[in-house]
Formats: sequence, C-alpha cells, structure tokens
Amino acid sequence: MAKLNNGKADSKDCDTSMSTGNSIDSSDVGISAGSTCETSTCEVSTAVYEVELVDTIAKIPAACWNHLMADDNPFNRHEYLSALEASDSVCTKTGWTPLHLLVKQQGEKAEIVAVMPLYIKAHSYGEYVFDWAWADAYERHQLAYYPKLLSAIPFTPTTGKRLGIDVSKTGSEQTLIWQLVVNTLNRCLSEYDFSSWHCLFLPKGQFEQLSQTNSLQRLGTQFHWFNRQYLDFDSFLASLSSRKRKDIRKERAKVNDAQLSFEFIEGAQITTELWQQFYACYQQTYAKRSGHYGYLNQTFFETLGQTLTDAVTLLVVSNSEQQLIASALFFKSNTHLYGRYWGALVDVDGLHFEACYYQGIEYCIKHGLQVFDAGAQGEHKVPRGFEPVATYSNHEIAHQEFRQAIHSFTLQEAENIKTYMQQIKLKLPYKSPI
Repeated sequence: MAKLNNGKADSKDCDTSMSTGNSIDSSDVGISAGSTCETSTCEVSTAVYEVELVDTIAKIPAACWNHLMADDNPFNRHEYLSALEASDSVCTKTGWTPLHLLVKQQGEKAEIVAVMPLYIKAHSYGEYVFDWAWADAYERHQLAYYPKLLSAIPFTPTTGKRLGIDVSKTGSEQTLIWQLVVNTLNRCLSEYDFSSWHCLFLPKGQFEQLSQTNSLQRLGTQFHWFNRQYLDFDSFLASLSSRKRKDIRKERAKVNDAQLSFEFIEGAQITTELWQQFYACYQQTYAKRSGHYGYLNQTFFETLGQTLTDAVTLLVVSNSEQQLIASALFFKSNTHLYGRYWGALVDVDGLHFEACYYQGIEYCIKHGLQVFDAGAQGEHKVPRGFEPVATYSNHEIAHQEFRQAIHSFTLQEAENIKTYMQQIKLKLPYKSPI
C-alpha cells in the first residue's frame, strides 16, 4: 500500500483482495450479522459492481478512501472520520452507528471504486439540516422515525462530496454507480427498520445527480465570506459602506482595549497542553450555551493534532499576562478556511466576533484563501461581510403519505429560502452590489 501524500494516492490502494470482510453487528435495527443489506449488482459494460456496508471506517484503507474522495475538504478525509470513531465521539452509544458504503468492482482483486460516509442515526442531533418536526409528526401518529440512515459528516455543517467515485469511470458508469447506491439505500428502507435516508450538504453537482433519482430535495442557506483579492483587512473594510466600516472598527476597538493578543498556531506546533486548554474553553462555552459539554471529547481533538496537522490551525487568545483566555479551532483546505469550534474562559465584549470572524478574515487574506465558512446559521454575520450561499440536501422517506407531506413542505421551504436569500442580499454591507 502506498503511503498517503496530502490525502492522495494511486488507485491501486483500493485493492481489497487482502482485506478482511468482517460483518456488521447491527442486529438492533434488523440487519443480521453477515447480511449487510445485501444488494443487487449492476452491470456496466463488462464490469460488475456490488455494494458492501462496513461498520467502521478502519476497515477501509485510508489511502483508498482519500483517493476516491479526491476532495480538498478536510472533513471528508479518512483521518477526520477515523478520529471521530476512534475517540468514540461517533458510535452506537452516541447515536451514530457507522455503516459506511462501498461499491466494489467484482473480480479477482475486488477493487473499491466508490465510497460513502453513512450512519445509522438514533436521533437528529449534530446534523444541522433540521428534521425534528418530521420526527415529531411520526411520533404523534405512533410511528417510529428512528432509526434512519444518514450520509453526512458528523457534527459538521460543511458542504462536501458524499459519494467519492473513481475518476477513471466514465460519465455513464458514474451515473450507474449513483443509481446502484440509491437502490441500495432504498432497499434498506423497504427491507429493514429505517424510516428514511438523508444526504446532507452536498455540492450542487452531486445534489443534481442525486435529484435525478427522484429523491426529495431540500434547500438551505449559510453565510460565507469571500476574498476578493483584498490586500489586507483595511482593503476589505474599504469595500464596505462608511457606516459598516465604522461599526466594525468600533467593535474591534473594544477588544483592542482589553489588551489581548491573538496568535494562530499551525497543526504540528499545537502542543498537548494547548489542546487541553482549548478543550477547557470549548467545554465551558458549550456548557454555558447548551447545558452540556459538547459532542466531541478531548481525545478526538488530540488525535486530529497528530493525524490532520496540515489542515488544522488553532487561534490562541491571551491576556496581558500571557494567560490563555480563549481559543478557536479552524480547519483549512487549499481554498477554504472553516471556523468550527471556539470557547472562552472569561467574558470580553466583542471577543466572539473578533476570534471567530475578523481573525479568520485576516487569516484568509494573509494566506490567499478564497472562502471563509464560519459555520451554520448566523444572520449576524451579514453586517460583517458574510454573504448568503445555498446548501443542498437529498432525502427519501419510506412512508408514502408522510413522503407526500414532506415533499410539499420542502417545495414551500425552498421558495421561502430563495426569498430570504434575496432579502439578505439587499442588506449586505458592501458599497457595490455583490
């Protein structure tokens, strides 16, 4: 097996002829050991494909997964998903049972040609495409909405591939692989105890591909900042209206008066002590906001510090006595900065905006990153230069009457989202229309 090099590898790393075929222990939802939702095969020319479901990403070679995903998005990388499982942040106990999907080309080597992150969900926490109302409606009618199948990155509302396919496959072959995957998911709904399947935060191209299979479509929105070749933060401010420039400068001045220092520490330089301090901040802020200490544990973050160093950067906020009082964890690709987790040990007026938005904008400008995705929701981002962007998800519902009702809901919701995004664009702080 070739060594992983920046998430890329040769296709030979998808040779599974030496891999073990351990079965899934998912008897609690009606999948018996060894059955793994056995699915029909699909012929493409002389090649035949089959689907296999596995209960841990550890059974999939990292180089193979990353090669097929061929995605610069750090959350799609094997290292990230493996850290979630290895730390038990993602497991049956937390309501996320791994059931990752593989498409194999039958033959002597049984080469993996496509992969999909997939989970059996016992709730809807940590998804950010909200279907609680659907679950409540099921409960009112004495029907079970859980378990359901979910293709997404746990706790991560970030757009990225949900099906990684060997790029050597032709367009028609890739279409047939998509159809085989959908057939598999639909068969799991009809033969086992899943109410539905959901693919969240797809790129528009994959959303359109999946929509061709007649699945339900759902539109959402987030707010992202775009780097229009700004030279520095002041040149970004110069693109805003006078009033908005003054508001941001005033907001940053409050933090400056607190005599705080800000430093980005890149992945390989983040020490165990810094991870511990970050985690203390994360837990305290989560507890204050939601009453619990967060979905993720310290082992998860420390594992990322060892396995995903090229994609992680930690913002450390210190007071005048050089004591760490807050921190924010960012991830990065070649084009994007992702703001994910933050916390503070003390309250400082305006510190959240400074640490989570303005410092991220400065980082993007300094490092030439094109887009800053600071997380889900947050209309308060708009006056600070973040713009509305569409997010896309696909869904399938087994219960036909509920499917019809949910379809009507998603159509109306999409129209409302489009109207909302147009209204938000009128509130953008830029001097020139975007």
